[in-house]
Amino acid sequence: MVRMPSHRPTHSQLEHGPIFSWYRDHNGLIFTSGHASVEVDSLNITLGDLASETTATLNNLKRTLERAGSQMDNVLKVTAYITDMNQFAVFNAAYAKFFPGPRVPARTCVEVSRLPFNFKIEIEAVAHI
Repeated sequence: MVRMPSHRPTHSQLEHGPIFSWYRDHNGLIFTSGHASVEVDSLNITLGDLASETTATLNNLKRTLERAGSQMDNVLKVTAYITDMNQFAVFNAAYAKFFPGPRVPARTCVEVSRLPFNFKIEIEAVAHI
């Protein structure tokens, strides 16, 4: 696994970054923002290989859902943005550990050319409370 050092975005990076909530809820549904390998509370970023970034991203998503009063078992739909679809099997193996079944969420995977801070994966979800 290739690990790059953790860092916290600078003040200027945050000034010019998007304005968003980690999640919003409405009528018993929770809609999350895109999550990546950034620690939700400290904003520390850890870049690594796709497997480690996927695991960190899903752990962050899990924490957000729990704070919203839900859990991973309540996820209905996932959208994953991945920078290299040739590594789909690596992503899928890490993802499967968080959604073992038998009722896994609906999912869409989209290859993108680049993500903020050079993340390899970004994941958003819709869940029920």
